Amino acid sequence: MNETRREFVGGALIACGALGAGLGASRLIRKLKKPESPPTTLVAALTAKGELVRVPAETATVHAHPAPAVGEAARQGVPGRKWVMVIDLAKCSGCANCTIACNKMHATSPDRHWIRVFRMQDSAHTAPYWFPKPCFHCDNPPCTKVCPVGATFKRQDGIVLIDNERCIGCRFCMAACPYSTRYFNWARPDNTVHAGKTYSPETGVPRRIGTVEKCDFCPEMASQGILPACVTSCDMAAIYFGDENEDAVSNSEETVRLSRLLEQRAAYRYLAELGTEPRVYYLPPKNREFPAPSLAPKAKSSTPIAPDHASHVHQKATT
Repeated sequence: MNETRREFVGGALIACGALGAGLGASRLIRKLKKPESPPTTLVAALTAKGELVRVPAETATVHAHPAPAVGEAARQGVPGRKWVMVIDLAKCSGCANCTIACNKMHATSPDRHWIRVFRMQDSAHTAPYWFPKPCFHCDNPPCTKVCPVGATFKRQDGIVLIDNERCIGCRFCMAACPYSTRYFNWARPDNTVHAGKTYSPETGVPRRIGTVEKCDFCPEMASQGILPACVTSCDMAAIYFGDENEDAVSNSEETVRLSRLLEQRAAYRYLAELGTEPRVYYLPPKNREFPAPSLAPKAKSSTPIAPDHASHVHQKATT
């Protein structure tokens, strides 16, 4: 008991002496404090309800693989992904910034555009609108069925690519594509900006004479969670890109539920009647004026009246 009291008194005297002298009090307090933790980095994430929130970066899971992929890895795609694009025709202003950004990023020649913007008008009495048209990366692509050497192929993540190391220039894929989104390298391409790069079907460069090229959905960027240039360059935020398996798409300004967007805006697919099952959806040039119809099936009568019984009832009622 006496030792405890002496320790307490001694500690109190030392503390009082330090405070009385005015030396090192603040230093003592700083030493006793725990070191401050670095600020937490927050990243955007989509909740199960489709709400955009910000979570600590260390808790977020990033799915990525080295880009661009080469060889067999480029033909497989990103496991678990199903890339999809949505274009809002009600927002598109026809500025063609998507085309300019795509041409710049892929260094395409002036005679071709991987995403073209067309002026559309349904009739002489309706207002015109703009229609961007990339490759549609169909789930049932006719181009892959006619290629005799397997140069154009469909990946498990939904992207259709061309392997110019296999392409023999027969152009069967160009003839089979109902969307006319492929280009043929008639002349020797200028690969100055791609000098020294290893060829990858994900980027299509360096280019080769006598081969076919097209929009590729920028798979080397998508695998790292980076939106394509056509999306980020759109001033009207009219182009969305994302993962169908996650049911999420983004136009670089907002991230929304894919299924909800398609239902609420009555989305459609261009020339879907051909059975190609395109992976590009369009939102009509005019916003839906009425709520989306309910998908719940209507209740049916459990005891329908047979035709002969119905006629008997009618005859009996009229007599």
